[in-house]
Amino acid sequence: MPETIDGAALLNDVEAFHRRFNVFPREGAYVAVALWDAHAHLLDAFDSTPRIAFLSPEPGSGKSRALEVVETLVPRPMLAVNARAAALFRSVSDSAGRPTILYDEIDTVFGPKAGDNEELRGFLNAGHRRSGVTYRCVGDGGNQTVVEFPSYSAVAVAVAGLGGLPDTITTRSVIIRMRRRARNEKVEPFRARLHEAEGNKLRDRLAQWAEQVHKDIAGCWPEMPDGVTDRAADVWEPLLAVADAAGGAWPERARAACVELVSAARADDKGSIGIRLLTDLRDHVMAGIDRLPTVAILDRLCALEEAPWADMAGRPLDSRGLAKMLGEYMTTDNTPIKARNIKTAGAVLKGYYAADLYDAWERYCPPPLLRAATSATAATPQISAPETVAADPFSSAT
Repeated sequence: MPETIDGAALLNDVEAFHRRFNVFPREGAYVAVALWDAHAHLLDAFDSTPRIAFLSPEPGSGKSRALEVVETLVPRPMLAVNARAAALFRSVSDSAGRPTILYDEIDTVFGPKAGDNEELRGFLNAGHRRSGVTYRCVGDGGNQTVVEFPSYSAVAVAVAGLGGLPDTITTRSVIIRMRRRARNEKVEPFRARLHEAEGNKLRDRLAQWAEQVHKDIAGCWPEMPDGVTDRAADVWEPLLAVADAAGGAWPERARAACVELVSAARADDKGSIGIRLLTDLRDHVMAGIDRLPTVAILDRLCALEEAPWADMAGRPLDSRGLAKMLGEYMTTDNTPIKARNIKTAGAVLKGYYAADLYDAWERYCPPPLLRAATSATAATPQISAPETVAADPFSSAT
């Protein structure tokens, strides 16, 4: 009889292997990477596969080293540097087996100086889903036929520089923002001749464990932490399924890591400029206030640090720009958000009511906070309707 492998102990070993050579910025990153390594052996059990992206603003932050360690742990690793889409989708459809694509320096393809690469972007987007295919014409001249090439594959990427990865790929990824090691952060030097064999032994055990739990995972739908929905849930569902199958402390640790990394990604991703405006209005400008004149709103917006409102193409946001941006969103009555009269002690000023913004806040803004809970799920505070406060709502002080 084949050996029955303890999944929790195996994932502990995989995590410990990463910790020997990698310094990740968050504890949740070690959990996520170990789960991602294991999920690569179980792709056919899932409807989708998350990408994992090691990002940093500067070279020398450990991204390539992280891919080197991952390479020893995943099935049929294919290290791609400047590989084109044609090579990748033919590799994925290879009868010998599906590779795990490790794309280092992908910023050379998608970076600001590289221009658009829609073919590769389309391949990576399509390969997120098990049903994803790439269509190509095969043959010569008039004898060409349309052929479906499967695109479904596990992909890990490393990106140096700011803005090097398209949003369509970023939102399908577990994001790990790397940074250079501090002087007091020590790791063991990775030597392929010494350590590749160690990683491969863990890889073989992961493959054996995957066969052991494949049927159970294929039929399971893991419970997501509160507040993790839509695209984020698609990304984390396979990883939580792996954690649940492993047991031990991994289900709880995986959900804590999910909340931690999703919250970090939401904090880094300001979304469109419209969503940024709505979020700043909700969280900083009109928090607890039921109405505010336009002049006070603009003063408070422009006073926010690290916000774009004081310099919009060389000028601060004005009342016309504010009205144009908010007019793209609807109130609960399905009418565009507009400035309305606000009566004061001595005048009537134009301004905005929180009640008119509430529906847009609910639909478009990320939750203000995600918190990990000690149970299998996490609690997210609900956004309550704004209330009038005693403080003077017409003050422009921030």
